[in-house]
Amino acid sequence: MELTLDLLQKLVWMDFRLAVLFTVVLPLGLLLWAVIQNAQAITQLLIIYWRIASLLAITVYLMIAQWPVSYVSGFAALILIPLSLWFWVDLNEEVADRRDTLGLVFNSWRWGVTLYCILAALGQAVFLDCAFIPGAIRRTACQAWLQPPLMFKAMFHAQAKPGTLGFFAVVALVIYVLYLGYFVFIRLPKQGRSATGL
Repeated sequence: MELTLDLLQKLVWMDFRLAVLFTVVLPLGLLLWAVIQNAQAITQLLIIYWRIASLLAITVYLMIAQWPVSYVSGFAALILIPLSLWFWVDLNEEVADRRDTLGLVFNSWRWGVTLYCILAALGQAVFLDCAFIPGAIRRTACQAWLQPPLMFKAMFHAQAKPGTLGFFAVVALVIYVLYLGYFVFIRLPKQGRSATGL
């Protein structure tokens, strides 16, 4: 089946809506529920999730500025999110031991967001050339991915200049990459797959 512009735009908007549901609304509700229930393992796993998923928010602002690196950061976020949810042996054991409603709902969401991220990453991988080919971001197919972030800007940052928002997004991206590098090369060798470091 040929991917027409109209179909691509529909798929992009569907992806945006699914991303809002799976990566913002549901995990926020789960975090509040876990805090109220004093479910420490789930709370800690969701805090780790939010640290990693912040790359999606950075990507939105990079796309508002129409900077090609946004296609790479968005793809990277879709890879890192499932890793952050399944990587920790100690937290996984504690979550697996829960047989209550919160544990069931959390695990259902975790599988759901993992499936969403895998499918979304496969779909977005086709458009990674938007980041690497000079001028490719002006192609119609690449521009389709910018429509939801530009609508977000119109709703929440109507008076802000795209370049200003992009600058703050780049600063956030640099901090994110530095922290991720610190974790991978310094903390991870010491603590392994234990989130508590014990």
